[in-house]
Amino acid sequence: MIWTIAVFALLIVIHELGHFWAAKRSGVLVHEFALGFGPRLAFVRRGETEYSLRLLPLGGFVRMAGMQPDEEGLEDVPPQRRFLGRPLGDRVKIIAAGPLMNVALAIALFALVFAVIGVPVARPVVGEVVPGYPAADAGLQPGDRIVAIDGRPVDSWDQVVAAIQGAAGRPVELTIQRQGRELAVQVTPRPDPRRPGTGVVGIRPLVETVRTGVVEAVSRGAQATWQVAAGFVTALVHMLTGRGGFDVIGPVGIGQQIGEAAQVGLSQVVLLAAILSANLALVNLLPVPALDGGRLVFLAVEAVRGRPVDPEQENLIHFVGFALLMLLAIVITYRDLLRLNAS
Repeated sequence: MIWTIAVFALLIVIHELGHFWAAKRSGVLVHEFALGFGPRLAFVRRGETEYSLRLLPLGGFVRMAGMQPDEEGLEDVPPQRRFLGRPLGDRVKIIAAGPLMNVALAIALFALVFAVIGVPVARPVVGEVVPGYPAADAGLQPGDRIVAIDGRPVDSWDQVVAAIQGAAGRPVELTIQRQGRELAVQVTPRPDPRRPGTGVVGIRPLVETVRTGVVEAVSRGAQATWQVAAGFVTALVHMLTGRGGFDVIGPVGIGQQIGEAAQVGLSQVVLLAAILSANLALVNLLPVPALDGGRLVFLAVEAVRGRPVDPEQENLIHFVGFALLMLLAIVITYRDLLRLNAS
């Protein structure tokens, strides 16, 4: 539960800090920086901004002056300090800053794992031999490095697993390095009762924690974030074209995933937080009313028309969109609870 709260809070705070920072940089008056929605539980005022914690932990918001033309007390705010009074470019930056901060957070979290925490890597080296299995009978020992299978070189544990799983009931020759010597060991994988059609010999890999330099870590973090984004877009396209489903989980399901990751280790929690941050950025950029992407659509329409959409109409559309998103969140949460109970 603590890890779930920590991850949710981090993602929300970073997202809203993006809007907050961009608004402040543009000179917009920020009335409130809020975590959550609904009734206010606690708040503190610093300068002209109130920082609050609200009941429903489903997001957050930055309440800026001039978001609505009929806002109470707006006459006391100089036009240049109102959101709608700022140039179009400033408003685009303010809205886009939230998702961009989540992208930056994803890159930073991936880089943190690569450079500081380290990534567990399974080497093609025997770390454990299970008694009673073919590997033990063939004389394999911990520390044996597998360099070839049936004469084909291997340089990763995945290659070892693939070769053994595909050879159920058929003898294979493992070329191993042991204490500076190269040996040939013949072993016959037996059928794995947990995975019909695959073979198993009873060995586990030697797992090492690998860390990289900071520059390489940031580069790999950016690559990993790009891969997450590409996967999200691909899944969305497949769903829209009817070529596949799009498995959506809500706060309960995400909380379960974070709990399971925490049992594995800190690196898994940070990696999951990075993936969630990248996905949150992409979800917010969808052209849906009440989301940042929906607001950017209205700003794009303003750029094309040369004048803004009527603020009252836009606010009504965003309100309806928000209500539908809350309804969707309830449905998804209900599905998560059913799935959790079933498991």
